[in-house]
Amino acid sequence: MFLALRDLRSSWRRFILVGLVIALVAMLSTVLVGLTNGLVKDGTSGLRALPLTHLAFQPGAESVFSRSTLDRTALDAWKAQPGAEASPLGASFVNAASVGKGPNVDLALFGVAEDSFLVERPEGRAALQGEPGLVLAEEVRDEGVEAGDRFRFAGSDLALPVLGFTFAGSYGHVPVGYVSLEQWQKITFGGSGSDRFSAVALKLPSGSDTTAVNKAAGTELKTKEQAYSGSPGYSAETATMSLIRFFLLVISALIVGAFFTVLIVQRTNQIGLLRAMGASGGYIMRDGLGQMTIVQVASTAAGGSFGVAIILLLENGPVPISLSMPGVLAACAYLVLAGLVGSFVSIRRISKIEPSVALSAGQV
Repeated sequence: MFLALRDLRSSWRRFILVGLVIALVAMLSTVLVGLTNGLVKDGTSGLRALPLTHLAFQPGAESVFSRSTLDRTALDAWKAQPGAEASPLGASFVNAASVGKGPNVDLALFGVAEDSFLVERPEGRAALQGEPGLVLAEEVRDEGVEAGDRFRFAGSDLALPVLGFTFAGSYGHVPVGYVSLEQWQKITFGGSGSDRFSAVALKLPSGSDTTAVNKAAGTELKTKEQAYSGSPGYSAETATMSLIRFFLLVISALIVGAFFTVLIVQRTNQIGLLRAMGASGGYIMRDGLGQMTIVQVASTAAGGSFGVAIILLLENGPVPISLSMPGVLAACAYLVLAGLVGSFVSIRRISKIEPSVALSAGQV
């Protein structure tokens, strides 16, 4: 590493230039990680907040609540599973029209049974057991909705008051609202309601064998994490962000590879002289890769840190962005690896340099 460190000190302006480019790529990659995590959180936080481990859907629903309709037969089958807690869950997207001067709001409406394990707080159970009404996510309060406001739902003559607010998150980028399962059925199916619901929410012991009961219930079992894919736009958003980050990795490898190629051309005579003095190609390759590792790690750390600062600055704003340190560290590690791959591809030409090159200026 002697030559690598000496070259870094003597040609620091050149290395700062490439380091700045790498840092900018690292910053952009870090911010994209925050945006990806923010979109996922904004699209699924309402589902994440529910104390369940699995969801049972109608076969072929692909974790989409609107494609799934189950009845008491499926619920009873899952309740018979040893150690399992099962509860019906209704979920649909509705437009709530204000009965009065308040704003209209779009909601991801969750219908929950009053005795469900999904309702952990006593005040939540009291709200579902008392006067029919809505419990809304705190985000809706920011839109000017107040407790006591009444809303009528499209396709239904039912008007319900707002009983209060709680942390409910969002689903499909729409704030969540809770009603009793009975009221949800009336809103969704009209008339006097129905015994149908969207899915069976489950809390299953670790290692449970659910094959037989899943078949008997006629359902399709998904873990909570697998059910995130049913959120509208979830798959497309994550795929788009992943593709952008992949292109950033490719760009990083090309940038470092191109820089290192130019550097090697400039050092051809020096490298040839070292070979003539007995230095092996392996030694020179380790020296060059060590040099680029220092530049890559330092630049990526600086750019990643600046990206984290931007995420923290924007985290409580209108942009759906959220810090995930494991994701940031993984993105930075991939950038360093991509840069080293680009360096290695370029530095391979060192092995072709003969000692006689040192005696012929400007030739490769």
